[in-house]
Amino acid sequence: MKIAFVRHTSVDVAPGTCYGRLDLPLAATAAADIAAVVALLADFGARRVWSSPASRCRLLAEALAPALGADRAFDDRLLELHLGDWEGRQWDEVPREHLDRWASDPLGFAAPGGETGAMLIARVSNFFAELRAAGGDHVVVSHGGPLRVLTALAASREVDLLRPAPPLGSLEIVEL
Repeated sequence: MKIAFVRHTSVDVAPGTCYGRLDLPLAATAAADIAAVVALLADFGARRVWSSPASRCRLLAEALAPALGADRAFDDRLLELHLGDWEGRQWDEVPREHLDRWASDPLGFAAPGGETGAMLIARVSNFFAELRAAGGDHVVVSHGGPLRVLTALAASREVDLLRPAPPLGSLEIVEL
C-alpha cells in the first residue's frame, strides 16, 4: 500500500496571517502550482484521492482525481487544526503568553474557541486507521497540521506537532 501525502498549494493571504481553517482563495500561481503537483503524480496509481473539504485542498484534489483515474472523497477529519479566535489575525497580534502556552503544551492547549493538538491527533488517527483498513494506494491532500500527524503515523513515529510543516505544494510518498 502506498500513500501520497500532498500539502495544498499557496493561498492568497497577507504574510504573517494565522489562517487555520479559514477558507481562503488560492494564490495567483494556483493553476501552475496545481499542474506541477499533477505532473509529479502522473504515474501514481491511486484508488482514491482523499481531501480536506477546504477549497485550497479541494481544488487540487479535483484536478488530481481525473488525472489519476481515481475516485475522490472529502473528509472533515483532514481539516487544519482549528485555531479559533486567532484565525484571520496577524501572528504578532496573538498574545505572547498564549503562544508560549501553546508551544509548551501543544497537545493540551487550544486557542480560544479552537481545538487542542490532542483533538487533531485523535481525528486524524481515526482517518488513518480507516485508510489503512481500506487497502490500495491513495492520495491524501491536506494541511500542515494533519500532514504532520499522518506522516508520523505512517512512519510509526511519535507525533511532533511542533515539527515544521511540509512545504506548500509538497509531496511525500510512503509505502506501508
